[in-house]
Formats: sequence, structure tokens, C-alpha cells
Amino acid sequence: MAAKIIICMGSSCFARGNEENLKIIEQYIAENGLEAEIDLKGSCCEGQCSAGPNLNINGEMFHGVEKGTLIDLLNYKLK
Repeated sequence: MAAKIIICMGSSCFARGNEENLKIIEQYIAENGLEAEIDLKGSCCEGQCSAGPNLNINGEMFHGVEKGTLIDLLNYKLK
């Protein structure tokens, strides 16, 4: 079963860093050959704007996801 990543693309999260986080996730998936193993989707809003940028990995919500720690988070949750 594919891992599921939902990245909030609401205006608050997008402005706070998910625009760049999306690019990092897409690059991570491509560089690791995980296209068939990860279902990446965007959401309009995860409803927790003040805690953003928000990212959901396999049903677990992560708040304040920064580009500097994103790769470590992906490695921890997906490998």
C-alpha cells in the first residue's frame, strides 16, 4: 500500500512555506524512485492555519514543517 502525503495548499500554509515544501517533497520522491510508493496530494486547507505549514503523512499531522527539517521527517516516516 502506498504511503499517503497530504500537503496543505491553503493560502496561510502556502505562504508560510508549503510552496517550497511541495517542491522538496516532489524532488525527494523523484530522487528516491518512490513515485509508485507515495500518493502525494494537496488539500485546500487542513483547518489549522495558525500552526502551519501543515503536512499529513499516513494520517499523522505535522505542524510548522520547515524546509530544513522536512527531509529528516520524510526519511523518518517513509523509510
